Amino acid sequence: MAAAAVSQKSGIPRPGKATSSAPLLSLEPEKQREFQAKVHSVRKAAAKTQQLTPGVIYLGHIPRGLFEPQLKEYFGQFGKVTRLRLSRSKKTGGSKGYAYVEFECSEVAKIVADTMNNYLFSERLLKCEFLPPEKVHANLFKGSERQFHKPSRPAVTRYNRKRTTKQKAKMMRKLLKKEGQLRKRLPAKGIDYDFPGFLALKKKKKLSESDLLMNVSVSSESSTLLCTSSFLEHQKSQAENSEIEETEVTVKLPLASRKTSTPKTKKAKLQRKTTTKKRKCKT
Repeated sequence: MAAAAVSQKSGIPRPGKATSSAPLLSLEPEKQREFQAKVHSVRKAAAKTQQLTPGVIYLGHIPRGLFEPQLKEYFGQFGKVTRLRLSRSKKTGGSKGYAYVEFECSEVAKIVADTMNNYLFSERLLKCEFLPPEKVHANLFKGSERQFHKPSRPAVTRYNRKRTTKQKAKMMRKLLKKEGQLRKRLPAKGIDYDFPGFLALKKKKKLSESDLLMNVSVSSESSTLLCTSSFLEHQKSQAENSEIEETEVTVKLPLASRKTSTPKTKKAKLQRKTTTKKRKCKT
């Protein structure tokens, strides 16, 4: 079956210049439908063989205030952006400053990497690098199609929340378990190191509780306090100290009284000296 491309204006066939815009007509008008079906199947097969390979780029030093919608809109001017993943903090939900962008065509991705590398954008030099297919992880864009929602309870509020005694005990158990694992790992790696950690805090608490029990013991039957010998001795020492503090009274004289008292003391000394001399003479 012979076929030729016919121009829309003149209707003259132009062999060798069959374009997608110009309609293809069969030389036999009766078999036009069959011819069009064959052309459609040929074009479909050609499109399958010429499939575009996607290309991924790494984007670093992203300025603040740029998130998924802004990045997609900006890089969409180079070509079709199929997927985009901005790395975010799980604790706060803020941007970490780097992202991965996938373009429909790898050639477009290479052009973007060349043009946008070291590009000054909002007082920051963008770092753009093309990633070869073997370096792209299978789960790189996992969950990128979902809309991001900021965490309602960030890490700071979770850590500083008020806990009950049960929650505190649970937290202490977890910390002690982690510390125990670390203590086992250190000698296994040949490190001879000891540190107090949370175990020391737990021991201190136990010691303080035992001291209280030694000093004051409460009977289980009645709520009356049973005073031990150590408790009574401690009370006596406190009472003695308080009495000593009360008896020791220091009186500070004013300056005028001090001055007047000095000549009297001198006279008394002279009198003592004279009396001693007289006694020596008599002897």
